[in-house]
Amino acid sequence: MHRRRANVAVLGAPAFEGALVLALACVLAAAAPAAGQRCDPGGLFEAQVRYAAGDGADCVALGDLDGDGDLDVVVSNRYSDDVSVLRGLGDGTFGPQRRLPVGAFPLCVALGDLDGDGALDAMVANEFSDDCSVLMGRGDGTFEPQRRVAAGGGPLSIALADVDGDGALDAVVANVFSDDCSVLMGLGDGTFGPQRRFDAGDYPLAVALGDLDADGVLDAVVANLGSGDVSVLLGLGDGAFGPQRRFAVGQAPYALALGDLNADGALDVVAANFQSGDASVLMGLGDGALAAQQRVAAGFEPASVALGEFNGDGVLDALVANSGSNDASLLLGVGGGAFEPQRRVATGLGPRGVTLADVNADGAPDAMIACVRSDELSVLLGRCVPNQPCPPDLDGDGALTIFDYLAFQNLFDAGDAQADFDGDGRLTIFDFLAFQNAFDAGCP
Repeated sequence: MHRRRANVAVLGAPAFEGALVLALACVLAAAAPAAGQRCDPGGLFEAQVRYAAGDGADCVALGDLDGDGDLDVVVSNRYSDDVSVLRGLGDGTFGPQRRLPVGAFPLCVALGDLDGDGALDAMVANEFSDDCSVLMGRGDGTFEPQRRVAAGGGPLSIALADVDGDGALDAVVANVFSDDCSVLMGLGDGTFGPQRRFDAGDYPLAVALGDLDADGVLDAVVANLGSGDVSVLLGLGDGAFGPQRRFAVGQAPYALALGDLNADGALDVVAANFQSGDASVLMGLGDGALAAQQRVAAGFEPASVALGEFNGDGVLDALVANSGSNDASLLLGVGGGAFEPQRRVATGLGPRGVTLADVNADGAPDAMIACVRSDELSVLLGRCVPNQPCPPDLDGDGALTIFDYLAFQNLFDAGDAQADFDGDGRLTIFDFLAFQNAFDAGCP
């Protein structure tokens, strides 16, 4: 007997086949490996490996500078007035640094293609020279000599993005001494128009960009050290920003990160609070406003924070660099914007800027941390590879049980192509065997 449905040939199995499969399911379901389980929270990172950088390594940015497919690192060095470039070798290790001079007391570096030539360029915020250094990339890991662009008083942080929708990257800079942000409109050739300034809070240290009100236009969030709050400036779409709204956080917020912590489609804010030794979590309401903060304990003098998915459960986690305790706090998200109590991971001395990326291409996020007192880059390779799709988990509950057998049987009986586990375009007894093998193998 032959049946054809959905353009897939279905050969009728022996009458006892379904009963046999269900019997096997009853025997094997209890032992089947579960899918979607979290990685061991105590071993999410390898022990750090440290690389020499310049004097007072403070901030780190990653990108493929030489077009070889491997991520490279640029570190800003506050005391030697330069940046270190470390070429990635593709396996999570890096070659020796090369140093390039920039302005006075560089505290932040960002990477982006400023002139549209396909090569990444670097832009550095120089606190004591009140400007930004622009280093145009040559595409081979080297840069042209710096050009300087005026900013406000004491530029500390820089974010690159297209804030006016013209296709060219622009720069938004937080200025600690003039209590404002400079917006430098990119002209598409690596140069910038004159700055425009927008008020922030007291002693703004960090700026991040994201669409907080879902209008398709980037907004700015600024961490204000002196006023203990964050400023939200909604973008107007032409490179300008509306007046700030302020939301309280902990004492002396030093850095911030944006991400959707509760999967509601609205960006949330996490701020690292230097003086209160914690992180503030402010849930976005989707209209540009933020809910009242919730505080999560971190280490001593938190100076930076990054969001990523470290343990394979699909919920964003946070990594906070603690400058005073020479470690990083791993805060595992549990959903809804809440976090488990911190776990601490050793770093170099005085960890400041932290950036996440998969530098060894194994699917797990890795952490790169600039350490200001040991003049180093700490690299912590991630161990947890996110779960891959699991074909035999047909009921989608994250576990392999008898109910997946029932789902397979139903698909097979309906002539559904999803039951074609051996991939031959027909539904036969061999698909039962292929499903059994996939079930026995478990899920990634």
